[in-house]
Amino acid sequence: MMKHTVLGMGFALAATGLLALPVLAQDAAAPVEQAAPVVPEGGTAAVVATVNGTDITLGHMIVLRSSLPAQYQALPDDVLFKGILDQLVQQTALAQSVEKTISSRDMLTMENDRRGYLSGVALAAVVGGAVNDASLQAAYDTRYANAEQKKEFNAAHILVKTEEEALKLKADLDGGADFAELARANSSDGAAANGGSLGWFSEGMMVAPFQDAVAAMDVGSVSAPVQTQFGWHLILLKETRIAEAPKLDEVRDELAGAIEQAAVEAHIAALTKDATIVRPGDGFDPALLRDQTLLDK
Repeated sequence: MMKHTVLGMGFALAATGLLALPVLAQDAAAPVEQAAPVVPEGGTAAVVATVNGTDITLGHMIVLRSSLPAQYQALPDDVLFKGILDQLVQQTALAQSVEKTISSRDMLTMENDRRGYLSGVALAAVVGGAVNDASLQAAYDTRYANAEQKKEFNAAHILVKTEEEALKLKADLDGGADFAELARANSSDGAAANGGSLGWFSEGMMVAPFQDAVAAMDVGSVSAPVQTQFGWHLILLKETRIAEAPKLDEVRDELAGAIEQAAVEAHIAALTKDATIVRPGDGFDPALLRDQTLLDK
């Protein structure tokens, strides 16, 4: 089902090729400042055209213009006015030509489109008021300023297949062997090339047996062999530090997204809680969704 939005080059409807208009040239002159236009009687309700008794208003034109891509909105007003008005006239005539033969599929699609648009309007109002300096600061404080401080670890490891290999290498290390050299010669993972270095990682980033072993170690020590699903590890704990919280500006977008999501979920929960909802469809066979032929029956 063709939507009312402008498609293709200029204002051409994809299926008809009607009314193709040029895009604004790159070197077009800057628009000349003009006096405010005279608003017709009725404002946005002022009729700009009638097609077989169906009115098209100035409001319809303004809304359509606002949905255009930026390059088309930059076209001269007279070009836009004519193009938009011609398109609305053509769309109205096309719509009228099929009104008596609209299928069930068409009606359901239009109902879904209307429902989706109004849902977006409702959520835009919720989201618009959710994010502000106060809510951002509160979210930041909850996540970072008032959160329990986390420790970060800088460690290296040697990964081998068997406990016997790990024990032999541990004996070599206890005898004074260099950890990085043993890692390069024996470790089976990609960190071997860097002497087994894993860099800095925070609590919870490693698998549990590995993380638990690191958390119990002293800086500078090497662990006994630790088994994980990847094999047997010897771990050297190089340094620890308390993780620094990021600045608010660094996580502003992330926090804003979380605030908006929480506001949306709370609003929907409140609406559905107060609504009378009956769901007989919960007992339907989900495979029905694949049967497109039902729309034609």
